[in-house]
Amino acid sequence: MTRIALVAGEASGDLLAAHLIEALRRRLPGAEFCGIGGPKMQRAGCDVWWPAETLAVRGYAEVLRHYRKIAGVRRALLRRLRADPPDVFIGVDAPDFNLWLETKLRRAGIRTVHYVSPSIWAWRGGRVKRIARAVDRLLALFPFEPPLYETAGVAVSYVGHPLADVLPVEVSRKAARERLELPGKNTPVFALLPGSRQSEVHYMAELCIRTAGLLRERFLNALFLVPLATRETRNLFETELWRLGAQEWPLKLLFGHAQDALAACDAALVASGTATLEAALLKAPMAIAYRMSPWSWRLMKRMRYQPWVGLPNILAGRFVVPEFLQEDATPENLAQALGNLVQDAEVRLRLDRCFTDLHRQLRQDTAEKAAAAILPLLSPA
Repeated sequence: MTRIALVAGEASGDLLAAHLIEALRRRLPGAEFCGIGGPKMQRAGCDVWWPAETLAVRGYAEVLRHYRKIAGVRRALLRRLRADPPDVFIGVDAPDFNLWLETKLRRAGIRTVHYVSPSIWAWRGGRVKRIARAVDRLLALFPFEPPLYETAGVAVSYVGHPLADVLPVEVSRKAARERLELPGKNTPVFALLPGSRQSEVHYMAELCIRTAGLLRERFLNALFLVPLATRETRNLFETELWRLGAQEWPLKLLFGHAQDALAACDAALVASGTATLEAALLKAPMAIAYRMSPWSWRLMKRMRYQPWVGLPNILAGRFVVPEFLQEDATPENLAQALGNLVQDAEVRLRLDRCFTDLHRQLRQDTAEKAAAAILPLLSPA
């Protein structure tokens, strides 16, 4: 019986891992899957020992506050996997958690895969040596990544991005609005995505709500969609709504449905991360914003290699959408940018063409390619 252990630490990793489990199960019908994951992995048949939310913390200051709990889970998982070794371990993103674990498991003779290249092209490039020690194979989502690893002797496969496979190249805003039971095309619709982690919503909720307040002054009949990933993040956002006296505003909170919100909107405010790529693949004009603790920001700013943080800009190699980070992430800046996107038809057309090109480049039948890259590791050495 083939046994495969996985760790995914947030909503995007849960999606990646779920698709991979399904692809592996088509090739290995009797395989068992276990580890740390979210609801999508559970639905795909993974025995989840700890929920992915345990690891869903972002930023140095936030990680330090939760370090003892996270480190305890990691040590417990290591003991469990050493005592009953899987045929292969797959760490899905969450590099600070998984690379440590992969290194220990590989030393114990367990083959390891890291799925999603850590962003060595953006910051902390020295990690490539640590990655080479930790993994038997790395699965890269973006086409510019493999050469960075090959020069360091890391076995790497470009597999594309699964969101590009799942999402249609042509997006119907009309159909998306009908699914969400929204008014017709004459109502400006804005999507506000404050992030999937509690730590992100903590810093982004007030910014989103105050931006909505300014947009309401410019677009009197505007409607706002706020997809939230978990009950905890929804509670955080609702608390801010009441604190700011905005509970009667036309903000429609959604439990999940981020893709519907992005497909339906005229413009989106998106917290930096995988959601920016999701927005691009759904052809949503966007402004990217991000806030974190001042201490985390100072450290990350010092270690950045590129002028961009949003994936659409990184993939394009230029600013195709505006980014507002930390002190620049103000309601005034964001409301101005989003309002301009709604009213500038030429910019919207250029973005649609750019996003369509990115979509076709990333559409690689990712789960099948990833499964094919992993299968040789399940054969005897």
